[in-house]
This record gives sequence, structure tokens and C-alpha cells, in this order.
Amino acid sequence: MATVTLESPLSGIIGGRSAKALEKAFGVVTAQDLLEHLPRRYSRRGELTPLVGLPVGEQVTVVAQVLDVQVRRMQRRPGQIVEARITDGVGTLTLTFFNQAFRANELRAGRQGIFAGKVSEYRGAYQLQHPDYEFFDADAEVPGGAQLEEAAAKAWAETPVPIYPATTQMPSWTVARSVAMVLDALTDVPDPLPTQLLRSEGLLALGAAFEAAHRPRNDSDWRSAQRSLKFREAFDLQLALLYRRRQHAAEPSTPREPGALLESFDAALPFTLTGDQTEVGRVIAQELALPHPMHRLLQGEVGSGKTLVALRAMLQVAESGGQSALLAPTEVLASQHFRSVVEALGPDLAARLNPVLVTGRMPAAERRRALLSLASGTARIAVGTHALMSEGVTFYDLGLTVIDEQHRFGVEQREALRQKGAQPHVLAMTATPIPRTVALTAFGDLETLTIRELPPGRQGIETFVVPEIEMPRRAARVWERAAEDIESGRQIYVVCPAISGGKSPSLEEGELAADEAEATTAPLAGRAAAGTSAAGASAAGGPAAQAKRPLANVSDTVAEIRAMARFAGMRVEALSGDMPGPEKDQVMSEFAAGDIHVLVATTVIEVGVNVPNASIMIVRDADRFGVSQLHQLRGRVGRGAHAGLCLLMSTAEQGTTARERIEAVAATIDGFALAEIDLELRREGDILGTAQSGGRSTLKLLRVTHDGELIAHARELAGSLLDVDPELITHPGLAAMISREEEHLENLAKS
Repeated sequence: MATVTLESPLSGIIGGRSAKALEKAFGVVTAQDLLEHLPRRYSRRGELTPLVGLPVGEQVTVVAQVLDVQVRRMQRRPGQIVEARITDGVGTLTLTFFNQAFRANELRAGRQGIFAGKVSEYRGAYQLQHPDYEFFDADAEVPGGAQLEEAAAKAWAETPVPIYPATTQMPSWTVARSVAMVLDALTDVPDPLPTQLLRSEGLLALGAAFEAAHRPRNDSDWRSAQRSLKFREAFDLQLALLYRRRQHAAEPSTPREPGALLESFDAALPFTLTGDQTEVGRVIAQELALPHPMHRLLQGEVGSGKTLVALRAMLQVAESGGQSALLAPTEVLASQHFRSVVEALGPDLAARLNPVLVTGRMPAAERRRALLSLASGTARIAVGTHALMSEGVTFYDLGLTVIDEQHRFGVEQREALRQKGAQPHVLAMTATPIPRTVALTAFGDLETLTIRELPPGRQGIETFVVPEIEMPRRAARVWERAAEDIESGRQIYVVCPAISGGKSPSLEEGELAADEAEATTAPLAGRAAAGTSAAGASAAGGPAAQAKRPLANVSDTVAEIRAMARFAGMRVEALSGDMPGPEKDQVMSEFAAGDIHVLVATTVIEVGVNVPNASIMIVRDADRFGVSQLHQLRGRVGRGAHAGLCLLMSTAEQGTTARERIEAVAATIDGFALAEIDLELRREGDILGTAQSGGRSTLKLLRVTHDGELIAHARELAGSLLDVDPELITHPGLAAMISREEEHLENLAKS
């Protein structure tokens, strides 16, 4: 018989059909993949699962006892219905089967087991239609079928039963059987971790950890297994990140010394750099001058001047004839950055450095000129979208890549741009402050620099929650206030979570994907509370409210604002990610010039857009956005001579998590504090991405919300090991693990 290892394909162990089903359900292919598909919880044969509060419409797996069963005829067509009630001792759940009379013999009162299916509601009661189930049969546990003695029966009843993440086609017990076959077939499980580390951290060996996680004899077994496997996940990830960082740092790169270009630029600045900008700039200047590539993540508050820091780095690279590429996630942001770079350089430096814009939708002739300038080296600064990474783009001497909104680009995308130069320096930027545990987990191959200080003269921003259900008159007042600011010479942003009725924002443009089924007409006054009259809402200054309304969207909001008498004579325009590039640029240019009074947009204006005359940011259905997104959006106002006002309109009820999110944003303007709040409020999958298959988080056991100390400790240990064995020559198992971690790192970085 062939030797079975962790790398062995499942098809050779459990059969091709079962292996294919597991791959389709969970993306597992090898024995190790399946063993790392860990139970989501553990139950006991004598312990029932609470049936109260099961989520309607979701797949569930419960441990329960059959209460009773009845068979009755269908009323409207031939056939029978078998209905069995299961209970946890408090609540009940109905199992329904059509034309399967044999179920009545199996579902005998008193039998306990695992039941799995999708929860639905019928006449006010919860039910599972045609669920799968497997019973706990006491006599099956003893060889020969003998009845259990009292002590053995007690142990049997208290043995933990693994409950796995499951699907309709792949219930928990089917997963358990496949796992058991793999565990029985494994001949050897080498442990990549050093023996000394296992001892010092009190960890189970890898094979023992898998056995204890999937076939625990008691609670202590699975708890020890989870602790060991959680540490391994943290250590493996941190080792891979540190190894990659050190590999990059050891590569040769062209030193880029500062010179006259940077001096000339600094001398012409009409303001003084902040202390944080000066310190961050000093670190970057030193590292650009080294013969090894810089790999830095620059995080800073909205409006803290990160782009200026990046531009100064570009000038340092340009001094030696080198080129810089600034990669932005959207065409609107790329165009904004390009205009800002040209304006900041001034006519003389702009003429010398010849910055070019490269996007996917620019005219062919203009694109050819830009690409020729980059290939010949006459253009020393390129600003663009993903188009910069295409095969037809070549650089004469790419010395620095700047990735704006780094979290919107994966490792492979960063690498594709970096490969266009001879080990160029890398500066990734984000205007979304990142908690330390997230930074270590998702961006641990980049060293972090932080700007907290805002430039002097920035006006404050006040933020208020506008609860449309509880306070319809305040909701109507939002539009009155917007019109008043426009009459005073200022401009307004209105942001919606959807583009139009039935059309969500483009994910490629990095915008929020709204529920397409809900994204239709959205009256401005919001959803009226029960008993609130339409006449009352109308009298308050806004359109009549409806009892219910779907998700707010750009196209309908534009139409409704234009129809309001208060906005007569004011220009209201739309901006969304699905518009053609030239059209988007035209709208943004006219808004920046003051020709448009109200810009109704999706989150395409979330970052980088700079219109100092804009004073109010109105966010409709604000509860549909994350904390960081809302913080970014309000950063678009208060950038000029006038204080900013951000109004978060919402129908979320008080006490809900959605309401807590927007109230947290209203309570502070400290983006770093909000990042920590966001970390506490959001689910893990929201933070680090969720795999499409099976809905799993890219992290299996680690939770950055709770395991910060473990992650930091694992990083220290990984660093110590690499100090002694930087090439992992004496740890071949760890070297092999690092190559397997690459896809994991890509998933984390894309999130």
C-alpha cells in the first residue's frame, strides 16, 4: 500500500467521488487541507444544542432529541408528510419530509443525534425541510454490539462530538468520516517545528494535535489541540512574512541619494512640513540611499500629507535619473493624484520630470506617448491604475513604486509592478489606520511608518448621526442645511451605497457592493416611523416618507434632489465607478472648479479627492458602510477655509451593531482610535477577507481581535529562529511550509 503523507491527494485516500465533493465544498485537496478543516465547535451526545434563535435561511447543524413524530396526508395533492419535532429540552424545531414515510420508523421518540439543514419559517414556527441526520447509537460504540456498562455509557455520552463547517451536500458527519479515514491512513506526520520550540511552548506534536482536534477523548484534548494549532498558524504566518521581508532586504538595489531636485522643491513649499512628515521623510530618505530596497508601509490620517511625503521620495529617486510609479486603485484617484503631482511640482520641475498618466481608458495616441516617455526615461514619474502593470508598460529605470491604498492590491499585483524594475524601492500607503495586530498579520512583510499629526490650518469636522426613523424632521433638515451652505457659496457631497435601482457599485473600483435586490428607488426623507404621517415629513421640508424603502442609490437621489424646490437653480450631478473615465474626470474637474453644487457619488470619492470648498458630507444609509470607510468619506470635507460637517443618515435601530458603528464614527475624529473600535465591532472575515469556498476566514483559528499577544510573541520567536538560520537550511520543513504560505499571504493582502 502506498505511503500516505500530509501532501497526499484526498482522492487516493477516500476515493475520487468524496474527494471531489470536499474540494467543491471547502476547497480542500490534500490530506493536510482536510485535517486543517477544523471543527467549528464540539458538542456531546448527552448535551443538546439550544434551538432558540436559529438564523432563518442559514445552514445549521444541531444536536437534539426526537420529541415525537406524525404522518399525515397532503391536503392538495396525493402523498404523505412526515413531521418530527426535535427538542433541546426547552425549544422545538420541526423536521419535514414529503413522501418519505420510512422516516417515521427512523425518527423514534427519545433518539438523539445530529441534524443538519437550512432553517425556514412556516406559520410562525421554525423547520428544516428534508434535513440530513445521524443518530447516536449507544451499542455501536462497543465491539460486538454489547450494551454499554454504566461507566462506559457515561464516558460515551460525554465524549466531545466535533461539529464541522458544513454544506447541504457535505454534512458534518460526512466530513468526520473522511477525516477519520485520513487519520487512520497517515503513516507519518513529520513536524516542521523544532523540538526545542515544541517543548518551550508546551505544544503537541503536529500529528498528535490533528488527532486530538478531530478525535478528542475529552475537552482537554481539543483545547490543547486548538492551542497548539493556533500557535502554529501564528508562527507559520509570521515566519513567512519575516522571511520574505529579509529576502527583499538582502537583494541589491541602486542607492538613490537626495540632491538639488528635492532641495528646490522644499525651498518652494509655501508651508512648513509637520514634525511627523519631517521624521518619516528622514527615514525614507535614509533607506532610499541604501544599496538594498526599501519596503515600507506609510499609514496616516486623512489629510496628513502622505502624498507629499511620497512625492519628496520620487524627487530623490529622480535625482539619479530614476523613475517612480504611483499606483492608484481607481481612475478618479489616479487622475486626482496626477493633477496634484503636477500642481505641487510647479511648471519648472514638472517640465524637467515630465510626469505622465497611464490608465486603461485613456486615448490610444495619448497612451502611446506616455509609454514611449517611460520607456525612454524622459518621464521620471508615472501615475496610473492597474494599467501600469500591463505587459506593454516598460520603464527605463524604475527606482520606486508607490502603492496608494495598499490594501486594495494583492501581493501578486505589487510584485507585478516591482518586477518592472531592478529591485525598486517600495512605499505602500494607506489612509486607513491599521491596528498593530492587523498590520503584523496582513502587512507583516512591510515595516510601518506612521503620520498622526495634521498640517496646521485644517478646519475641524463635526459628525452627527441622523436617525431617520426616530427623527424624520431632523432627516428633512439635512437637505435644508445643505441648500443653505450652497447659497453661502460652498459645495456638498452626498454618498450612497448603490449606483442605481438594482445596480451595485463596481467591486473593481473598490466600492461597497450593495444588495442588488434592494438597490432601487430611495426617497430622501427615509423610512418613517410607525404612526408618522407623510404630511408631517413633507411639512418638515423634505419629500414624503414611506413606511419602507429600499437601499439609497445615486441615480434616484440625483433625481429627487433636482426635484426639490430648495435646490432650484443648483447643479446636481452623479459620479460612480461604472462611468467612463473621461466622463468621471469631467465631473470631478467641474466639481473642483465650483461649477457643480451637489455631487452625488458612491465611495469612488472615498480617498484622494480634494475640493477645499466642499463643506458638508451627507452619507445615506450610512450603516451600510464600515467605520474606516465613513472616516475616509468625512475626510473629504473641512479641507479649506470652512469647517466640515458630516451627516450620517441611517434607519438602523438603536442598540444594533450597525448603529454602534456610525455612532462610534460620530464620537471621535481619531482614525487610529476608530481602527481599534472597528476591529472590535467587525467580524474576522470582514477584516482579513473571506474565502469564497465554504465562507471560511483566511485565518482558521487566529483572531486578530483577541490574539494580538500571541501574534506578537510568535513573531519574536520566528525572528529569533531566522537570526540563527536565515536560509532555513537546518529547518527544511519550515522552508517547505513557507512556500505553501504564499497563497495564504496573497489572500490576506488582498482583503
